[in-house]
Formats: sequence, C-alpha cells, structure tokens
Amino acid sequence: MDLRLETDVDLTSLNSFGVPARARALVRVRTPRQVRQLVDHPDLGVRPKLVLGGGSNTLFVKHPESMVVKVEIPGISVVRDDTAATVIDVGAGVGWHALVAWTLDHGLPGLENLACIPGTVGAAPVQNIGAYGLELADRVESVDAVDLTTGRLVTLDAGACRFGYRDSLFKQALAGKSIITSVRLRLPKPWTPVLGYADLARHFARIGVAAPDARQIFDAVCEIRRAKLPDPAVLGNAGSFFKNPVVNRTIRNEILEDFPEIVSYPLEDGNFKLAAAWLIDACGWKGRALGRAAVDAHHALVLVNRGGASGAEIVTLADAVREAVRSKFGISLEFEPFVV
Repeated sequence: MDLRLETDVDLTSLNSFGVPARARALVRVRTPRQVRQLVDHPDLGVRPKLVLGGGSNTLFVKHPESMVVKVEIPGISVVRDDTAATVIDVGAGVGWHALVAWTLDHGLPGLENLACIPGTVGAAPVQNIGAYGLELADRVESVDAVDLTTGRLVTLDAGACRFGYRDSLFKQALAGKSIITSVRLRLPKPWTPVLGYADLARHFARIGVAAPDARQIFDAVCEIRRAKLPDPAVLGNAGSFFKNPVVNRTIRNEILEDFPEIVSYPLEDGNFKLAAAWLIDACGWKGRALGRAAVDAHHALVLVNRGGASGAEIVTLADAVREAVRSKFGISLEFEPFVV
C-alpha cells in the first residue's frame, strides 16, 4: 500500500481535548513497512515528524509545523503460550481499552486493572501508562520501533525501554526519533489479581466480593473511572493532566508538619508519591474555571475544555494551577500530556 499525503487536515476530532488545530501535512501508516517507506521517502523522509496515536495525550497550542504521522497499525495475535505466560503481539494503532476487552474475551487475564485508559497501544509504552496498582512496565516483554533516521526496525526488551513513573526511553532519548509499531505483552500464569489499590478494595468490600475474577476487576475499574473521569466526547480532556509528584522522606515529612492530612503513598525506593489531586484541591482549584477551560468538579487532576477552548487557554489554566501548588507546598507539578 502506497503512502498518501493529506494536506490541511483538521485535527480537532483527532485529539481528546477537542481543541482546534490543523496539520499542513498528514500521513497515515498502517503497517511497519509503510513506516520504513516513510523514512526512506526522498521528500517525506526528511520532514520533521509529529507522531499521533489516539490523540488522548496531546494538547495542541498551535498548528503543528511538523508532518503528522497518524499511526493506525492493526492486529492482535498470540505469539507464545506456555505454562509460564501468554505473550501477545499488538499493533500500535489498536485502541488500548479495546485490547484489554479482547484479552478477557479470549480468556487472557492480566491487563484488567488498565481498563478504560484512552489512547492506542503504541502510545502506552511512551507514557508507561498505569492505574489501580498496575503499570504497563509490569506486562511488557518487548517493543518494536522504526528508527526515524535509518528506517531500521529495532526490538527493545522491557529493560531497554527504561520505564519509570509515566516515563520511558521513548519519552526521553528516543523522543521524536522513533515510531513504535507493535508491543508484545506478557500475561503471567497463573493469573494473580492486583487488588491493593484502595478504590478497588473499597468497591469489592461494598459489594461483598472477597475474591473477584478478572472480569469483575475489569468491570469495577470501568465503573470507578467513569464515575470519576469525564467522557472526552462530552467534555474534552486528556485524563490526568498532572503527574503525582515524587519526593523524598525529608520533604514529605516537612510538608506533613504543616499539612498532616496530605495524601501520600510510600514507594519501594523509600520515596513518597504525593496525590496531585489532593494538592490541587487544597489550593481551591477543584471545579474552578478560567474562561472556557476548567478543573473538573469531580477530579482535580483533570482539566477540561468546557466548549471552544484553545490549547493556549488550557495551558494558561494549567500554569495557574501549577503556580498555586508551588506557592502553597513548594512542589512543582509536571504535565502529563505532550504540548505541541
């Protein structure tokens, strides 16, 4: 299949914030071969590229000057199944939530805690998505990507991906230098439920289920997320806008002296993760708006487009929230979405 260049493309429906933006040029890639063709192309290959998956972690503040590469590579297949695990290979263009549902429909539990996360499979390793006690890094076996300089297809195992909290090699050293084409996920056997997250524990205690199966966990995660987070089809958003900050014990204890009610979680390395939603709420920003952009009334981590907001308006709101938290707590919040 030959590459087809589209020009003057409206990106409003291709980003979950629903902010207006137009691409001067856009190419859709549906196979790894097309990605390599793109790199080798005498004209398109030398153009700066902006990779776009589901648009659920991208905020446009201006019209992108780079050529947009829309990754739409399909396909889900089982590549290995033994007594230790089932390994599946998934095209980068597959919707993440659709993948989680597929695994359960095929009797392959292990991803259910990551249900209802928007975006595509190809974007998941970049951000190292995580929720309800599980991170993508816990399930990745390897990632295939095309080098945008050489056109070579490379395979990186989980260790080489350098996963961190909402971070990876693809967000750091390989940012803008590669396109993920597929991800192999390892679903361990025997399946063990991940139930340590407080919201899940409360949910199953409330309904009287002591040993939920994978489908029940999937349903619970969907119910909890939908109750907390606005539907992007109704209120444009990108889910959590800020990372939960990680601080050492000394800083956490200093904050505790002045704010003993602060919500924090101990990490294995001795540091503490602070609940950014609590910090924002404590600064009085939950439910507040600046023009057409607002902090969601139900979840302080979520910034929403109330209708007609530009990307610049959303960034102005985010900066105001960030400054309030820095002024009150001395903590700097980081954006999760990629700002273009």
